[in-house]
Amino acid sequence: MTARKLPFDFIKRGVDIAVSAAGLIITAPIQIAVAAAVRVNLGSPVLFRQQRPGKNEWIFELMKFRTMLPVTAQYTTDEERLTKFGKFLRSTSLDELPSLWNVFRGDMSLVGPRPLLVEYLEHYSPEQARRHEVRPGITGLAQVRGRNDVDWDRRFEYDVEYVDNRSIGLDLKILVDTVTTVLKRSGISQEGHATMPKFSEYQKGENSNAGS
Repeated sequence: MTARKLPFDFIKRGVDIAVSAAGLIITAPIQIAVAAAVRVNLGSPVLFRQQRPGKNEWIFELMKFRTMLPVTAQYTTDEERLTKFGKFLRSTSLDELPSLWNVFRGDMSLVGPRPLLVEYLEHYSPEQARRHEVRPGITGLAQVRGRNDVDWDRRFEYDVEYVDNRSIGLDLKILVDTVTTVLKRSGISQEGHATMPKFSEYQKGENSNAGS
C-alpha cells in the first residue's frame, strides 16, 4: 500500500462504518419483509452464508438473502434452482442487504472488488490476485461496467484498476452508477447461466481454445 493511499483508506473505513450502520437501521423493515418473503418462497434458512476471501485473502463469512432453492433430485443446477422470485431479489440487489453487516464488521467495504469463491484463489495470476490488496465491496468498478455480463479477464482488469486508482471521487462515482445499474437491472447474468460461468470453468475453456 502506498503512503498516499493511507489517508483515503482510513477515511473510507470511517465512511463504511457510518453508512453501513445507518443502512442497517434504515433498511431493517425492508430486510424483515424480504426475510419473510424468502421464508415463504424458498424455505429455510433465510440467509445464504458462504466463506469468501477478503483483504489479504483473509477468509470471512459472507451473508446475503437466499435466492435459490436447495439442491434436490429435481433441482440440481443453478439455473434450475434460481426462481423468478430469486431473480427479482438479484436484479434489485435486495439480496445484498445483509452484506451491510459484513461492511460494518470490517469484512467488506461499500465499494471494492466483489468477494469471489475461495476455490478461485489458486487460479489467479499474480496480477489478478492484487484484487485482494483492498477490502472486497458490495459494489465495484466491474459491477457498474457490465456486472456479470463481462468476461473474467476484463472483470479482473477492472478490479486491479480500482485498486490502483481508488479515491473518494471514484467511490462516489461507482455508488451513483450502481444506483443506475440496479434501476436498469442490467448485466444480471450471462446467457445460459444463472449469473456467469465459474472462473475455473472459464479457464478450462480458454485453455481449450488456445490449444485448438
